[in-house]
Amino acid sequence: MIDGKTVVCGLIGDPVEHTLSPVIHNTLAQETGRNLVYVPFSVKAEQVEDAVRGARALSIRGLNVTVPHKSAVIPYLSSVEREAALIGAVNTLVPEEGGYRGYNTDLTGLGRALASDGVKLSGERVILLGAGGAARAAAFLCALRGAQEVWLLNRTLSRAQELADEVNRAAARACVKPLALSDWRQIPEGRYLAIQGTKVGLAPDVDRAPIEEEGFYRLIHTGCDLVYRPARTKFMRLVEEAGGRAYNGLKMLLYQGIEAYELWTGVSVTESQAEICYARMKKELFQDE
Repeated sequence: MIDGKTVVCGLIGDPVEHTLSPVIHNTLAQETGRNLVYVPFSVKAEQVEDAVRGARALSIRGLNVTVPHKSAVIPYLSSVEREAALIGAVNTLVPEEGGYRGYNTDLTGLGRALASDGVKLSGERVILLGAGGAARAAAFLCALRGAQEVWLLNRTLSRAQELADEVNRAAARACVKPLALSDWRQIPEGRYLAIQGTKVGLAPDVDRAPIEEEGFYRLIHTGCDLVYRPARTKFMRLVEEAGGRAYNGLKMLLYQGIEAYELWTGVSVTESQAEICYARMKKELFQDE
């Protein structure tokens, strides 16, 4: 029941109409017994500063930030957590004296999602497809969590090179190696964790993968597609047909939300609570499929 003690959290972005974040946070509030409600707010680019200041004035406990505001919001924050500052993007705002502190739970959420599927990044050899958006967070995650090497493949080589340089400086080691997508055959033989961070294969464009050649997929022992609709992308199917395991990005969405919820409330979400939330997300997302 909403009353005078109800805590408000929310999401700012444009668009926000199709977000699953209310399912995540309102389910977590119910399961953890918190008097909290989470709502989306549509915010245009020219309104970001007003939105942040207004939210603080209204004592909104926490905000998520989605496209296109993840970098634009930074100048209006009182501080930014170190890894979020390195990435240059935040997706979670937590109140502190003087304003909000920015975090990037895309990074930590992906780490928890991989761990939940039995993937350890320390010492891992990784192929990362893409150089923008969630792929950027994935690149920093792999390097900062001890991956042995990361082959960063992107359609535009210069963008891959730019990101590789940024991540290597942050990690203080030359572990990220850029390649054009078409040059994937330069990757040494072996078995790799592959993270698919492009939008190729996202519904309704479900009949494509960023790389189509079967030989590429024989390099992969585990493939994680950050796309979660459809639930089984062509990238995932090709990984499985080549003998690897494959997962979609819905758990990353779940765990980035859990990380934000924990920052706002101080609650540690249990795995059983996470599983209840995950089931509700799948029901909401795939109810028409």
